[in-house]
Amino acid sequence: MNDTMLNDRSSLLSLLETRRSAKPREMVGPSPSPAELERILTIAARSPDHGKLAPWRFVTIAEAQRDAFETILREALAAEDPCASVAKHQKETEFAHYAGSLVVLVSAPVENHKIPVWEQQLACGAAGMNLLLAAHALGFVAGWVTGWRAYSERVRGAFCGPGERIAGFIFIGHPGREMEDRSRPALGDVAREWEAPAA
Repeated sequence: MNDTMLNDRSSLLSLLETRRSAKPREMVGPSPSPAELERILTIAARSPDHGKLAPWRFVTIAEAQRDAFETILREALAAEDPCASVAKHQKETEFAHYAGSLVVLVSAPVENHKIPVWEQQLACGAAGMNLLLAAHALGFVAGWVTGWRAYSERVRGAFCGPGERIAGFIFIGHPGREMEDRSRPALGDVAREWEAPAA
């Protein structure tokens, strides 16, 4: 293996070791350019996909569409919580207008297929993870969030077809402040050697 290959592998490992999620409410611009966003989504689609079903969708919300998105969120909130405070409605306005590009990740499993829905949902999650890594590799930060919006029928209906559901809202931009890494689980808490059952 030559030095170039070793350096490339070292850079890739460093990339994986340093990716972290950003809080969308703290992001600033600029957003990815159209070409950069296309590249991010193209990489995201290179995910493990048993059956080659592509059981996910990427729905982008343009800056000019944020007001319409806000309207949907406010209508959904009013339907789910008729007594929602002004502050809660203002929070939806802020969410709809967070800085950065916004991609709605949709889980779109193929029903009644030999590939179980669970495996297709895992593939959607892998596509989301690839999206985060691609954004990081291009010098951006990303935040993948869900919350009540992802489970609202009103919001789901604006982005999903029958049998689909929102896997998350992913914002892509730049950090508005120095990011801090969170604590990670100790390897011993999440990994172990298999012990074969006694005969």
